[in-house]
Parts: sequence; C-alpha cells; structure tokens
Amino acid sequence: MAQDSSLTFSVMFQSEQEEQITGRLLVMLSQDEADEPRFQISDGLHGQLIFGQNVSQWSPSSEVLMNATAVGFPLASLADVPAGTYRVQALVNRYHLFKLSNGKQVWLPPDRGEGQQWNRKPGNLYSKAQTIQVDGSGKQSFEIVMDQIIDPVEAPKDSQYFKYVSMRSEKLSKFWGEDVNLAAWVMVPHGFDENPQAHFPLMVFHGHFPASPSSFRIEAPDPNLEPDYSERFSVKGYNQIQQQEAHDLYKKWTSPDFPRYLVIEIQHPTPYYDDSYAVNSACQGPYGDAIVHELIPFIEKKFRGIGEGWARFLYGGSTGGWEAMAMQIFYPDSFNGAFIACPDPIDFRSYMTIDIYQDKNAYYYESAFKKALRPGHRDCLGHISSSIYDQNRLEWVLGDKGRSCGQFDIWEATYSPMGEDGYPVRLWNKETGEINQEVAKYWRENYDLRHILERDWSTIGEKLKGKLHIYVGDMDNYYLNNAVYLTESFLQSTSNPHYGGEVKYGDRAEHCWNGDPDNPNHITRLRYNSMYVPKIMKRIQESAPAGADLTSWRY
Repeated sequence: MAQDSSLTFSVMFQSEQEEQITGRLLVMLSQDEADEPRFQISDGLHGQLIFGQNVSQWSPSSEVLMNATAVGFPLASLADVPAGTYRVQALVNRYHLFKLSNGKQVWLPPDRGEGQQWNRKPGNLYSKAQTIQVDGSGKQSFEIVMDQIIDPVEAPKDSQYFKYVSMRSEKLSKFWGEDVNLAAWVMVPHGFDENPQAHFPLMVFHGHFPASPSSFRIEAPDPNLEPDYSERFSVKGYNQIQQQEAHDLYKKWTSPDFPRYLVIEIQHPTPYYDDSYAVNSACQGPYGDAIVHELIPFIEKKFRGIGEGWARFLYGGSTGGWEAMAMQIFYPDSFNGAFIACPDPIDFRSYMTIDIYQDKNAYYYESAFKKALRPGHRDCLGHISSSIYDQNRLEWVLGDKGRSCGQFDIWEATYSPMGEDGYPVRLWNKETGEINQEVAKYWRENYDLRHILERDWSTIGEKLKGKLHIYVGDMDNYYLNNAVYLTESFLQSTSNPHYGGEVKYGDRAEHCWNGDPDNPNHITRLRYNSMYVPKIMKRIQESAPAGADLTSWRY
C-alpha cells in the first residue's frame, strides 16, 4: 500500500457563504497547457491525471490533505506521479442531502441546469491552475486554494420554432422528497399559430441532456466562419457542415410539402447522470411513468398534440437509442414506433465486452496464467484506446457509491436495486471487477430488453409488431453491435406475430450510426428530426385507427 509520506496537497476553499461542504474533492495534474486541467480528464489516450476523495462537512478556510490514500487515474496514487512540471487544479463537486420518501437519506450531486458536468456545474468551487515542479522525492507538499465559483447557466430562451417548457412532476417529487421538475424543448411546426385547427403527431427525440435544442438555423451559413477541425470525426470545417445542415433542416421544416409534427427533447437529469434513462427504477424513481403520463400529456395539451399512441414515435441514438427501445417495450400502447440507433446494451450477454451472466470478472478475460483486459473503446480499425477497467477506474475517482455521473454508474443507478444505504447495489466490485450474480439476475428480469422481449413476446408481441427498427455500426466504438446481433437473432425467430421491423448494420461504421447507408456519421447525426419521417408517415398510413386525424396537420 502506498505511504502517506508521498506527494501531498493541502487544499482549502474560500466562499462568501459560510457554509460547510460535503462532496468529492478532485485534484488534477496536467502536462498539457492547451486548457485547464479540469477540462482534460478522460479515459482516453490523452487524459491527464486526476485524484479524488470524499469531504464531509468541510468548513471554509480549513485544510484538507490529499495524499497517497486518494484514488487516482490513470496513475493509481499520488505516490506514482513522476518528476516533472505540471499544472495543478482542484475542484470540489458539491453534494446535496436528499431525503427519500422511503426514509433513506443520500448525499448526491444535484444537477444545476448544466446536465451533470462536474467540471462545469454551477456552485462548484475550483482553483486557478498553477504550475508546480514535482521532484520525485515523494516528500513534497503544495497548497491549493479554491477561490473560484462556477456561475449559474443562462435561463433557456424561446425562439420562433423552439419553446422551452417545465413542469413539476408529482410522481418524482414524491419519490425524491422535494420538488423535481421535468422540462423539454418543443420544436413547433411551421405555421403553428396560423393553423389553430391543426393537431399534431409527436416525435420524442431521446438523447443526452439538451442544454439547447437541436441545430436549427434560419440564417444561411456564415460565409466568413473560420473552419474548425473535429478530432472525433477527423473532419475539417465541421462547424461549417453543422451550420449548413441546420439551415437545410429549416428549409425542409418550412417547405410546403413537409408534414407538420411536434418534436420534443426532454431534460430529465438526475443526481446520477445527465438523464434518467426514461424508465422506472428503484434508485432514481418513476421517470418512465413521469415522462409518459405527466410530461407528454402536458406538452400535447399545450401544443395541440393528437394525444394518442398511434401518433407518437420515438427515436434517438446511444443512450437515446436504448431509451427509445425501452419506452416502446415498457409502454407498447403509448407509442407507434421506435427508431433505435446504436443503443446502449440491449442484451446483457453482450454488456459491451462482458456477459454479466456467465463471466466472473468485468475487467479481465478468464485465463489460468495471464490477465487480459477487456477492451472498452476502439476505432473502426479495432485500435483500442481504453479498457473496461479504465472507464470504471475513472468513475471511481470521480465518485464512490455510484456518484461519478459516469456511464457505468448510471447503468447501475437505473438497473440495480437500492441498497440498505440508499445507493445502487453494485453489479461488480469497482476495484476488482468481480461480478455479483444476484444483481445480474435482477438486471435480467427488469432491464435486459432482449430477455424481456423473449420472455413476454406472447403477450406484448402483437403490440410491438412493426414498431422496432434498430440501426448500429458493425464497428461501434463501444461494441454495442454485439448485443444487437443477439437481439436480431431473437427478433428474426419470432412468429405469431413476426416482429415486422428491421435491423440494419453500417459497414465499418462507428458510434453512432443511425441507419443511412449513403452518408457518414458526422452528417446523419445531425438529421434525426427528419431522416425517419418517410417511415413514420408510412407507419401512420398503415396503422392509424378508423376516424384518426390524418389531415389537419398536413397543411
């Protein structure tokens, strides 16, 4: 075990409000001067150093020591930091005490309107980056004062085609023991005000926290815009492409032959992530019921939605893809089709590169004599940049008890039962990777979408016929195509009824391919609000009940 005599940081904070802080203290060291250390933390090849520990009832101007006992990534401990010049910065992610209706009390990081980004969360304190010289002796100590505070986010602003709505959820407020709001950006049809007789179908665009609505630009692209470079897509001038696509959507949206419909992008962050995964869960509460039975009817009433299941559709990618599929399955009568792009694992036998039912360890493949890490991220050529262990180790640094607001922690917060301490029960030991098979069984019966389809097909199959459409690249960065293969195998085997949808794969396509065989990801990801319209219109024509309103919204 590392000794406490290693590199040490003495951290204090200053605040105009004389209040104590409970939360997660993070110290970051970077050798990259391109940005502040707090914006350089990732599990990828270029991620810088971060170390974390809990603080409880911490008073202003009192000292907290961070030393080799703190958890670190990618270096395990401050004792491992080599000699060199670093820029150092500290930040505290502040927690709030939630008193749940079941009597449990949990300290969690509340969303402050930023979408659960710890390095941008309003109210979090941080220090200015300072340069230090580590000599490698293991006996150095540095002082850090956090005297900066992150400002509140700007209030959302309406525009001609986008309206921001918010409502208090009775269901969620009851669960959390305090007021909880659901909000959404509503994209209204062209001619909405001029056609008061019209009522509209509704498209639910699922995805991560939408701080602002989908790209939509009335003005022509700026001819003087300096082209940037997208490292993710290896594309120069991606900002120019985005402006052009946003303007193209405006032209399509306002064209005389384009169907008129509502689109909503929901803000439903929880204390565990930037969104709830849109289902009911033991640790986060009844988000599925709140969205389907509270928010959607509220929006449909306010914006003249048709308000019937045949006129509601779901689409989204990644997290949004899983949500679209889950809501269609769990609320089969409430929606008439789901367009499911690159979904998070929909069969837990391929939970990325893990079979949670058969594998004993999430981090390492089984072997008698070697420890081979399970990969967690690859490119289209199979080059690996992080492992499952890396991704989980970083989350462990950012917060224990599922409080990192990271990907694996939100899956646990959504899929796991609640422990005696009020926090999600771990699927596996965050340090060792050892899988808890009892938790895996709970996941299978409640959230393994392929398993639920197969288990319940005799009762829900007829309600899902023609509604499931799945798209994924066969070189998805997170191996999400593997679960789709397994799910497709079941869907193709269905009868009485046959599932009647489609499953398609993009050749060498990475995350997040969404079904267009002719255009690359960096283009099609900007077209969600229009690309499935032909299929949706065909579905409406084929499945709308007798007497349904098929005309008022086709002006």
